Amino acid sequence: MTRSSPMIPLLSILPLESGDKVTRAEFEQRYEAMPQVKKAELIEGIVYMASPVRIVQHGDPHARIMTWLGAYWAATPGVQLGDNPTVRLDADNEPQPDALLRIAVAGQSTISVDGYVEGAPELIVEIAASSASIDVHEKLKVYRRNQVREYLIWRVYDAAFDWFCLHEGKYIPLDANSEGIFCSEIFPGLWLAKDALLSGDLARVLTVLQQGLATVEHQNFVGQLLKIEPKSTH
Repeated sequence: MTRSSPMIPLLSILPLESGDKVTRAEFEQRYEAMPQVKKAELIEGIVYMASPVRIVQHGDPHARIMTWLGAYWAATPGVQLGDNPTVRLDADNEPQPDALLRIAVAGQSTISVDGYVEGAPELIVEIAASSASIDVHEKLKVYRRNQVREYLIWRVYDAAFDWFCLHEGKYIPLDANSEGIFCSEIFPGLWLAKDALLSGDLARVLTVLQQGLATVEHQNFVGQLLKIEPKSTH
């Protein structure tokens, strides 16, 4: 056996590739060594690498979701909005959801010393290609098992939007009301005009959201959040 030339450095950290089976610690180490990669996820111990993002299939829907959630965030002190943040769910799962909304203080997730979300945020949104997507199958099972309270999936190719609520360990589809509006069970006032979102009528989406924000339920929710004192770090 010959030794490697001292002039040729050994590759100590392998690059991530879709289909790799790794531990969460190894996933993080290899992901951090690839700053050029913007999105990689660990789902049930398997690495998934994102494809380039097309504006029609993903970029535009993502922007609509962030506009809607951002308006709610601005009006609701005590919640935190995340855009593509890495989430440490369990030993085999570290997804990077398109969007999340979490109760910042005394919620079911925390922020680690190194800045990651740990535990299940209350709400996650994924932009999926179709009903065949990993978001509709593998991720749904992972989010349900880890107690993500509400899971929203926009299936772009199917022109469909699913809103699941966790009840007794199962995801139950949330029905829109008679006006075609989804009303969150976890975040009072978070109302969504589904058809307006799908058609790109953001003015209607924001008008309906403002109606939700004006409810007594939302005002009471904000009052409750403001009364919660953060835990001391000392």
